Amino acid sequence: MDVKLLEAFRAVVDTRSVTAAAQAMGITQPAVSSQIAKLEESVGFSLFERSGGRLKPTPEGLLFYAEASRVLGEVDRLASTTAQIREGQSGRLVIASHPSAAISLLPPLVAEFLRERPGVSVRLISRHSDVVSQLLPSESFDIGIAELPIDETDVTLVKYQMRCVAILPPRHALTSRKVVTPKLLAEYPMVMPARSHQVPNRIFATFAAAGAQINAVAEAEFFASLCALVSEGTGWSLVDPLSAASFGHLGLVVRPFEPAVVYEIGVFHRRDREPSVLAAAFLELLDGKLNR
Repeated sequence: MDVKLLEAFRAVVDTRSVTAAAQAMGITQPAVSSQIAKLEESVGFSLFERSGGRLKPTPEGLLFYAEASRVLGEVDRLASTTAQIREGQSGRLVIASHPSAAISLLPPLVAEFLRERPGVSVRLISRHSDVVSQLLPSESFDIGIAELPIDETDVTLVKYQMRCVAILPPRHALTSRKVVTPKLLAEYPMVMPARSHQVPNRIFATFAAAGAQINAVAEAEFFASLCALVSEGTGWSLVDPLSAASFGHLGLVVRPFEPAVVYEIGVFHRRDREPSVLAAAFLELLDGKLNR
């Protein structure tokens, strides 16, 4: 049944006048009359009777009006939902990431994203980097974030680099230094990222090139744990700048580290499917954050 015919019928019932209905709908009076005639032919009974120069719904017309109003309400709701989906104001976004991004990178971005999209929901899945890339074939998430390397066979991948920063406990002897180096840090206890990360090998290579020894007294798998241990005075460490900023409230002293130790992550989605409007909007937000 043509929705336009139902809309014309509803307008005539509401105004009790073809002329008023035509004005409300922005079409001509003959067009409204034609639509009502087509609708009556379609339903097989009279919808109106004329009374005192005005149109009055028949009993059948009133019954039909109730159902037509309900259907048009659903159509209006569908149109509104369609617009929200098209404009990225409705829907669900699932993001799978390694723990560091789930703790330090994503929370403020998701909060910003949702403030502008009250009809959207976001689910965060936190797994190790190798697990995140394995989840993708199941189509269980829209965007993946993991440490490199990532198999690019089935994904569209964007790579990002960050220079690690040194974090020192409050009142550490080197807090007066504007930049710290391997030789300066060599004699002090260090909290080392776990060997499963990409960063430790780069740290060892950097210290070896400088002829400095690492005094590792503890090891932790997550950057969040490294930050907490440093805040307790266990030692210094090297972490990504986002983690250092997220845990700044613990009193950490953050200093540039030279020479550069690079931390790399990748943001990816399925290659065989274009990102949804929501996913594309979040990828743009993410890119703006990581490219600063």
